[in-house]
Amino acid sequence: MAKRSSLFIRVVEGRHLPAKDITGSSDPYCIVKIDNEAIVRTATVWKTLSPFWGEEYEVHLPPTFHSVSFYVMDEDALSRDDVIGKVCVTRDVLTAHPKGYSGWLNLTEIDPDEEVQGEIHLQIEILGSNAARKLRCSVFEARDLARKDRNGASDPFVRVRYNSKTQESSVVKKSCYPRWNETFEFDLDESATEKLCIEVWDWDLVSRNDFLGKVVFNIQGSQTVQQEEGWFRLRPDKAKPRVDEGNLGSLQLQVRLRDETVLPGSYYQPLVQLLCQEVKAGPKQDGKLCLITLIDETTTAECRQDVAVNLVKLFLGQGLAREFLDLLFKLELDKTDEPNTLFRSNSLASKSMESFLKLAGMQYLHSVLGPTVNRVFDEKKYIELDPSKVEIKEVGCSGLHRIQTESEVIQQSTQHLQSYLTDLLIAIAKSVRTCPATIRATFRQLFKRVEEHFPENKHKNVKFIAVTSFLCLRFFSPAIMSPKLFHLREKHADARTSRTLLLLAKAIQTVGNMEAAASRAKEGWMAPLQPTIQQSISQMKEFITKLIDIEEKEEVDQPKAQTLVVKEGPLFIHKSKGKGPLLSSSFKKLYFSLTSEALSFAKTPSSKKSSFITLANIRAAEKVEEKSFGSSHVMQIIYADEAGQLEMAYLQCKCVNELNQWLSALRKVCVNNAEMLSSYHPGVFKGDKWSCCHQKDKTGLGCDKTRHGVTLQEWNDPLDPDLESQLIFRHLFGVRELMREKYLEMLMEKNENLLCQSGDPENVDGPTRLFQVLQDLKDAHHTAIFSSGTLADRDRNCLLELQT
Repeated sequence: MAKRSSLFIRVVEGRHLPAKDITGSSDPYCIVKIDNEAIVRTATVWKTLSPFWGEEYEVHLPPTFHSVSFYVMDEDALSRDDVIGKVCVTRDVLTAHPKGYSGWLNLTEIDPDEEVQGEIHLQIEILGSNAARKLRCSVFEARDLARKDRNGASDPFVRVRYNSKTQESSVVKKSCYPRWNETFEFDLDESATEKLCIEVWDWDLVSRNDFLGKVVFNIQGSQTVQQEEGWFRLRPDKAKPRVDEGNLGSLQLQVRLRDETVLPGSYYQPLVQLLCQEVKAGPKQDGKLCLITLIDETTTAECRQDVAVNLVKLFLGQGLAREFLDLLFKLELDKTDEPNTLFRSNSLASKSMESFLKLAGMQYLHSVLGPTVNRVFDEKKYIELDPSKVEIKEVGCSGLHRIQTESEVIQQSTQHLQSYLTDLLIAIAKSVRTCPATIRATFRQLFKRVEEHFPENKHKNVKFIAVTSFLCLRFFSPAIMSPKLFHLREKHADARTSRTLLLLAKAIQTVGNMEAAASRAKEGWMAPLQPTIQQSISQMKEFITKLIDIEEKEEVDQPKAQTLVVKEGPLFIHKSKGKGPLLSSSFKKLYFSLTSEALSFAKTPSSKKSSFITLANIRAAEKVEEKSFGSSHVMQIIYADEAGQLEMAYLQCKCVNELNQWLSALRKVCVNNAEMLSSYHPGVFKGDKWSCCHQKDKTGLGCDKTRHGVTLQEWNDPLDPDLESQLIFRHLFGVRELMREKYLEMLMEKNENLLCQSGDPENVDGPTRLFQVLQDLKDAHHTAIFSSGTLADRDRNCLLELQT
């Protein structure tokens, strides 16, 4: 049994932000931190006080996290970025909103006394007899303290207060992982109401000391326990009243926490087998009700997207994605005789096919759209066809300026847009063989189903439109309009490029609709493109005809799986000493490739790669302190060499997003490594000690805990069948009563004898079997959770009660 937490984050937009630049505007971006660790950074939206990001992230993390914070920053090219404000959402708030927390939240000013992080290792003891009892507080060490000094570290010391008396520890210079190992004793006063307070401060020679956090204990509540020891999270000081609430603007967010208890895979086999049997049986099951039909009928709009993704992932893993989607196509077609509305609603069939294309076809999408989208970004041409939006500008060389007319602008824009559209259609036409076989086979089934349902000659285009409604309208077009959201570009487009992409997406939508005349009625200013669009429609039909021309044997006989490339790109490498495959004393740029077998490198993408680190030898992938190399974007890979000795490779990334993406990819491919470390050193070993905690034993235990469980959800993540099964179970169990009511209603419509459902087990239909499988899984969850409540868990809860 495993407990897994996932955090879905959508940074929507900001409004009424303060101006930070002399131009009266700002260049805002957002940093998302989980427990004060930067996880993602949005793109910068230039010159605006009401930025729109619309960026989505999903983070997998341990269930022990406490809060997620959003810092809105103003990017400056020549100076340090300005802080505009922050929003913090605690885990308790997210737990209280199981369907997600969304809305507008006011930005607040950052208070240094509230920007605390890290943990401290303490031991609390009560010594002596009843006549003369002592309170002893042992302060061992701390980890991951806030960085308060310019050198990227702090100079921490501890201040212990009890019963109006104060004692202080020594100062540990330049460390966020200090070790004190000091003990403080106080006379225990039975009548004292004051609590034991342990504060951590950053010592400063000139200015006032900086607060790093505190832990408070209620001694009266702990006198029954003679000794307690553990790691305690540092808390901020009491929050000050907000005088600037709302003056810094606001941020629109959507945040949803999902906690799951995932059982071993064998528990989910009855559910998975039942769903697979229903899909293989198809819509006609000798008069029995189809379980997939019942799921379709009872899935509400608010959860349809999640259910679709989970079902598609499950059936992809079982090799039944085509059969599942074909069943949904048939169910959808049975509901309508109107071809103009076919697959245009957000039904389970539409959402499932859309999710399927993203899961199975993202690499294909990149190969088709990437060159044209990159060309649009690089050329930055002004393109506008709408006369009401045309900007008249001067053209010509120096001394010969003239005003360009509206018709000239539209004519020039048409030529540019025709060029982009032509390039894109050529790329699509050439992509038949590069399109994944499972997508081609699915489109073949869709084409066939629609052709059977609408055989009339007047509906001869409907089967083509059914394919393009997904391929063009729900896949290509959204990616063209928002290339960053589909990982085609790292940054958002500026206003000019965004308009060009929108016009290109409209053109692709028109081609997908295969009705050039219809578009003229809605947006008459698109008329100059009609000849190109008409020609493109013919090319699209020819492409679809070739796309669906795939034999069953071709679908099954795929080439043997090659080594999977998980992630690749340029990084800078630094070796801690002159041993190993690289002899380098400084960072050197190389091209790295992470596969399902090893992390390798080469001088260029086309150069021959040399094996660098095999995945089985990796013990940890973690961040490095900023002070170690003067950069906050350095990671370390700890691995075992041929002799079994641990070595470190330091790799520098260009930004926080790239850093976390590489860390996430490395952690995922090493998830089954048996010898992963539980602790590590976030610094480097310089001279005779570690720069982080000043330990002199290079092979000793690390001073910080590893974060193997913190990963980002990516489109190319491997399937997790146990998790998908659990998510499907949770949804189905949540709507089981609605399913039962709908089931009885559908039986009554078919005039079935309800008593016959409890007869021969071989004749029991899918819904009846599902209700029993769901109850068995619920019982298994209850048993697993009850048995996990061990004595150690109860002791840990007792210790936490001491902290107030």
